[in-house]
Amino acid sequence: MELQPDIFTMSEKLHIPSSVQEMGAVIYRKALNQNLVQGRSIAAMVAGALYSACRFTKTPKTLKEITAVSTSDSKEVSRAYRLIVQSLKMTMPIDDPLDYVTKIAEKANVSSEGEGLAIRIIRDAKTKHATMGKDPSGLAAAALYIACKKRKEKITQTDLAKAADVTEVTIRNRKRKLIEGLDLDSR
Repeated sequence: MELQPDIFTMSEKLHIPSSVQEMGAVIYRKALNQNLVQGRSIAAMVAGALYSACRFTKTPKTLKEITAVSTSDSKEVSRAYRLIVQSLKMTMPIDDPLDYVTKIAEKANVSSEGEGLAIRIIRDAKTKHATMGKDPSGLAAAALYIACKKRKEKITQTDLAKAADVTEVTIRNRKRKLIEGLDLDSR
């Protein structure tokens, strides 16, 4: 099958583990067997299958990251992803911001102490339901920003925004909601 190299190439560029890559190939084959690929972009379906595998295994990869290494645009890939999930009756776990903290902290050179505090902030926010329905990358970046400020580490919203692939506005908004939801000013 000629599509294996596409999944392999995308996985290599994104440093996706081989087990997740293989799951993406299996998902793609199932989509192929159900004629979901017919009349659609093969590249988008491959990317959608790989994104499905990442989501299913809780491998922290965003749709933006998958699309960046695909020849299809994000609209096509997200459409393919939704079709695959619905047609194959897959139940996807909800993305957890905790899965993104380490990745963002490494990219932004945040200390392990800052990372640990950010993890505690997110866990606290989850128990108080302050993370519901929000982009996990933005929440993780905001928690890291709050943690760094509390620890007096020098980090900018711009640095974290680049590392998380979100906007500075997203970080400011999530930070404000986290501070309100957790009453962090009184600590």
